[in-house]
Amino acid sequence: MHKKLLIPGPTEVSKEILNEQTRYLIGHREKSFSDLYGGLTDKISKFFQLTDDYKPTVTTASGTLWFDIIGRSIVKEKALACVNGAFSKRCAQTLLSCGKETDILEVEMGKSIKPEMVAEKLATGKYDTLTVCHNETSTGVRSPVAQIGKLVREEYPDIIFAVDAVSSMAGDKTLPSEMNCDIIFGSTQKCFALPPGLAVALVSNRAIERAKNVPNRGAYTDLVDIFEFEKKHQTPFTPNISLLYALDKRMDLLLEETYDNVYKRHLDMANFTQKWANKHFSMFPEAGYESITVSCINNTICKDVKELNQRLAERGYMISGGYGKLADKTFRIGHMGEWTLAGIKDLTLAIDEIWGLQ
Repeated sequence: MHKKLLIPGPTEVSKEILNEQTRYLIGHREKSFSDLYGGLTDKISKFFQLTDDYKPTVTTASGTLWFDIIGRSIVKEKALACVNGAFSKRCAQTLLSCGKETDILEVEMGKSIKPEMVAEKLATGKYDTLTVCHNETSTGVRSPVAQIGKLVREEYPDIIFAVDAVSSMAGDKTLPSEMNCDIIFGSTQKCFALPPGLAVALVSNRAIERAKNVPNRGAYTDLVDIFEFEKKHQTPFTPNISLLYALDKRMDLLLEETYDNVYKRHLDMANFTQKWANKHFSMFPEAGYESITVSCINNTICKDVKELNQRLAERGYMISGGYGKLADKTFRIGHMGEWTLAGIKDLTLAIDEIWGLQ
């Protein structure tokens, strides 16, 4: 039996999207590819309401590549990396592995990065780059990136602000103009509801200008080179053309649904899931900072989540256990991509029946 994925990613992919990948390949230096890719990036620009200050790009990679791009092409002297879970920690470690001096602002798992915490660090004047994870899937925490971005723009305009929106872009609110960020990136296997393999990024002109003054940018991570090829509606290296077909179709569907309605659908799923969780368990994130694409729930009744998943599989569903040291203490439900409130209600009803919840 096919198990429908309600994990933090990869998420469920429709037959319609899967079928797009069966189209014949084209050469990535042909005009037909430039037409495809240029049309796709135009749709991305329209959906995310990009002004002339931003440019989109699609890289054949997981979203994690953008940690390296920031480390190799953006950080000049020193970065401040905000850490509130496993994936934001991976970003900090990547910047360090790129040989860039990096200070880490870390909070307890389940907590959010707050603007006042960032303000205190930035006041030292030591940083040229700031990184924050918008939606930390290991803990289900959503940080107030727009407020942090407003602080950076108003008080530290020379700092390049980069946002990891791997698990929130195309689900939650992630307009760069509202986030006041320079770089925001997501992965296709999350809210875009595609297979893994592509990363979508929205990059400010000033970030590209910064990159021109950063040496040793590497090859695959050279932001300047990426956007030189964007001028021709191409990519520096061979892209995953089959996935680009699928993403092009997905952008049509997102545009048809509209940005506001996509957000509302995800918010409705989150509100329902978290109300259900608070009735039977409790939420792991601090109140007011819960993700709208993945709910991390305390396993207060100490049931076996692995056994639950085995029984859910018999009904065609799969959720996720807690991440790392939270494995037995929490479980996670991903409500992102093409999922709807009706599907989430079916899932929670199944859990109610399996665990005997009233």
